[in-house]
Amino acid sequence: MRVGLLGLGRIGAFHAATLAAHPWVDELVVADADAARAAEVAARLNARVGDALDADAVVIATPTATHAELLTRACAQGVPAFCEKPVAAGVEDTIRVLKAVRRSGTVVHIGFQRRFDAGYTAAREALRSGELGTLHRVHMITGDPAPPAPDYVPMSGGIFRDCHIHDFDILRWVTGREVESVYATGSNRGEAFFAEAGDVDNSAALLTLDDGTLVTLQGSRYNGAGYDVRMELAGTLRTRAVGLDPRTPLTSAEGLQPPGEPWPDFQARFEAAYIAEMGAFLGAARGETDSPCTVEDALAALYLAEAAELSRHEGRPVRTAEVIS
Repeated sequence: MRVGLLGLGRIGAFHAATLAAHPWVDELVVADADAARAAEVAARLNARVGDALDADAVVIATPTATHAELLTRACAQGVPAFCEKPVAAGVEDTIRVLKAVRRSGTVVHIGFQRRFDAGYTAAREALRSGELGTLHRVHMITGDPAPPAPDYVPMSGGIFRDCHIHDFDILRWVTGREVESVYATGSNRGEAFFAEAGDVDNSAALLTLDDGTLVTLQGSRYNGAGYDVRMELAGTLRTRAVGLDPRTPLTSAEGLQPPGEPWPDFQARFEAAYIAEMGAFLGAARGETDSPCTVEDALAALYLAEAAELSRHEGRPVRTAEVIS
């Protein structure tokens, strides 16, 4: 396969290395707004700089504002596309891309890497097999060790769209249920630039699934102990936790402490999942499997983020149906 890659920032460069090492990729074509960066990555990975859409598949890792246009172009050219989340900055543009995908029939995979993490996969299988019994409660945490750059926050869409959208997606994927309502809140305990952008740096939400299961969600941009992403599934027979490993940044009051260094960031924590995700996309691009994470999935997660933001602003529970177009 000849695979193109657009955008060579941190995650784009990681994807480039993954693709360059993949046995199905015969040629890697990269492009970036920074020509020097593109040349450096191409030289290091034995790739070439060129038109990334002139390929058998394309990976889009450019800034959010460019995603919708690039996905639409890929669909128009019939090029299977992987795109880092989100599809677009808002619901309207996401629906526009979804319509383009449906018209063209092009394979499009949106990057929600937690679906390819071994822990989440095992939890999903345990729940679906009946090992946990009937699910009654779910708890999720996403804590970043340090906040993003101040100039990123106003463009991020807020903590629920930028950060917790991963929690919303994995909740649907693991449980197989839809969210009926969201009650969200947040606070500002750190730098002023979050509040100035209308955002929060600490978050919490209560979600109710369509079968009555209760879900609690917490998040922070200041989890100084390290990168912390966990999920707990409590059923009538057993409780299964995801994210408790030797590098979990968590120490118990009774003295139990993980032996390893805490996870420093999302890329280190989910490195294996990112690699597996790219392999799954290439399989879909080759026509061997269906797209494992569709634009429909991304839109469903975005609706939950929209509901959470509306709830936070209005201080009330919001039914998901209120925000669905």
